Amino acid sequence: MKIDIVTIFPDFFRGPLDYGIIRRAQEAGLVTIEVHDLRAFAHDRHKTVDDRPFGGGEGMVLKPEPIFECIEAMNFAPREIRSARESVILLSAQGQRFNQSLAGELAALDRIGLICGRYEGVDERVGQYLADRELSIGDYVLSGGELGAAVIVDCVTRLIPGAVGNQASTQQESFTNGLETQAGNGPNSTCASGGLLDYPHYTRPADFRGMAVPEVLASGNHEEIRRWRRRTALEKTLRNRPDLLQEIALSDEDKKLLDESLSK
Repeated sequence: MKIDIVTIFPDFFRGPLDYGIIRRAQEAGLVTIEVHDLRAFAHDRHKTVDDRPFGGGEGMVLKPEPIFECIEAMNFAPREIRSARESVILLSAQGQRFNQSLAGELAALDRIGLICGRYEGVDERVGQYLADRELSIGDYVLSGGELGAAVIVDCVTRLIPGAVGNQASTQQESFTNGLETQAGNGPNSTCASGGLLDYPHYTRPADFRGMAVPEVLASGNHEEIRRWRRRTALEKTLRNRPDLLQEIALSDEDKKLLDESLSK
């Protein structure tokens, strides 16, 4: 995969791209990430990339010319004929909320371009005629799209086959849908979240300052472990993100486990 990032602060990405899974994925040739300085595509003596908004108002707006020229210089095709294997994304507080499902969709592409917004916003023609997606990482406003781009790069890169040592683990996390929990196949069969939050995890020591690991996890009874993990995942989702329960299809067993939890 190739990822191109357009920003007025290219040095920002020296840290986020140089550690952990992203660094290893680049070294392994699984992903190529290139950061492009938007000011290199501004042609006045001051390298101006922003201007005042038409109609008045506070703040400055990123100009369309440098952004269009930058994306075109990277040989992205015009939006109307762009390959389905490529996507140009504008990072914006007004965009669709980024989630795990979208991360999986992007990870299946050959190339993505990330345009980092700044100031009061980006000229609307960028979103209308250049980018084919407008994404936000949450319902809050950042100083710019660089943090959002770093989040998306991390989330997408770890889903590329081979980027994570045990790729199955990326299918066994919070928000990951599409895998069914199968009873009776050992502990691994319980790991797919099915769109829920992940179940609680424990490691050694079994007793830490009087806080003991649940006995069921050391019982060796795979079916009981499976039920415990599924029940606690349902409980955590109900407690922290009840909205997720409205978005997934609960099995009869899920409903029974939830009833058991609520009746305690």
